[in-house]
Amino acid sequence: MIEETPTFSYYRGLKELNFATRTELEAAKLFDYHRIAWEYEPRTFILEQDERGNIVEAFTPDFYLPDLDQFIEVTEMKQSLVTAKNRKVRKLREAYPDIRVKLLYRKDFVRMAQKYGL
Repeated sequence: MIEETPTFSYYRGLKELNFATRTELEAAKLFDYHRIAWEYEPRTFILEQDERGNIVEAFTPDFYLPDLDQFIEVTEMKQSLVTAKNRKVRKLREAYPDIRVKLLYRKDFVRMAQKYGL
């Protein structure tokens, strides 16, 4: 979806980057600009399983910041996406209380990008 991915200095993952949205790309640029080590979609959390143990619902946060031990999920401003992601973040917090996760909106990254001229 994103045309060309720049080279990142603080990316700590192993897989090739393929951002799903421009907001994810903007977030990665900001992490790199601020010299924050980051990984892209490194872990999937099981949120719900059926009686046979089959996964019914799972959630893969967009970023992990290893030095801060913090997962970050970014979202576009479409209400349907915001509602679904808020629900998944809430379920993740309930199922994994020791996992730190934060939901950031596109407007948060746009403001930061404007502030730092990115």
